[in-house]
Amino acid sequence: MNNQEVRWKQRFQNFSRALVELKSGCELKSYSNLERYGLIKTFEFTFELSWKTLKDLLFFEGFDYNSPRAVIRGAFETKYISERDCEMFLEALTKRNLLVYVYEEKIALEAQESIINEYLPLLLRISDTLSKKQENPVD
Repeated sequence: MNNQEVRWKQRFQNFSRALVELKSGCELKSYSNLERYGLIKTFEFTFELSWKTLKDLLFFEGFDYNSPRAVIRGAFETKYISERDCEMFLEALTKRNLLVYVYEEKIALEAQESIINEYLPLLLRISDTLSKKQENPVD
């Protein structure tokens, strides 16, 4: 196993751990403001790990993408994500960039709903694809 392969697999482990925390946060029945902001922050770092894991995998496979947008498009081109998921991933990137400055309750509530209903399922699909890739590196 070379360094690039080790790197993407280590990053995938970190992404997987973060995803467990995000999933747990999404299972609450109701949220205090503090819990909601914690959910948003957990989404932010889980999202960050998702695209960086894809970046490391793509680099291991010979592709050199630097920006999150380029990595997401590269993941679509290499068929790690579907066209629908590519669009949702790009939307999540835009939303993540805006969430850094979320102070209004209305925006936080909208973010909570998007994270639970759209972005968690997206990140779970990405995790499933990466897990299969780790188990069967030739595919």
